[in-house]
Amino acid sequence: MDTIVFASHRHGWQTPPEVFEPLDAEFHFELDAAASHGAQRCARYISPETDALEVPWQARSVWLNPPYGRGIGAWVRKAFETSRAGAVVVVLVPARPDTRWWAEWALKAAEIRFVQGRIRFVGAPSGAPFPSAVLIFDEARRRPIYREVRYGLSS
Repeated sequence: MDTIVFASHRHGWQTPPEVFEPLDAEFHFELDAAASHGAQRCARYISPETDALEVPWQARSVWLNPPYGRGIGAWVRKAFETSRAGAVVVVLVPARPDTRWWAEWALKAAEIRFVQGRIRFVGAPSGAPFPSAVLIFDEARRRPIYREVRYGLSS
């Protein structure tokens, strides 16, 4: 019954320090784009009281651990769009390469880092029941290497 804590009725889990801190040391985050009060990872953050999908993410380097519900694609899209405006946006997401949002937005990342093992989010009684990935959106170093191929499928 451990997986019930990850059911879709709760979308926000705080990133554990052992995941966030090495990324912060590398990217020097200025903004946490989806944080609740007391769970933010940066001094500047956007809380649930503000619709983070509707306001600009004004920072050179942005951290994002978005809600993991059905709307996750909109968050990854916003990360990509923010990177196109010049920011570096680093996103922690479930590794779901079989989903539409992954194909449409995650594959636009400059780098995809698959997390070894299962992340145990702060306050969770066990590790996540899914693999995770870190998406790095950075237009200065993005080189498209993926393309959609439909083997054996007629159009």
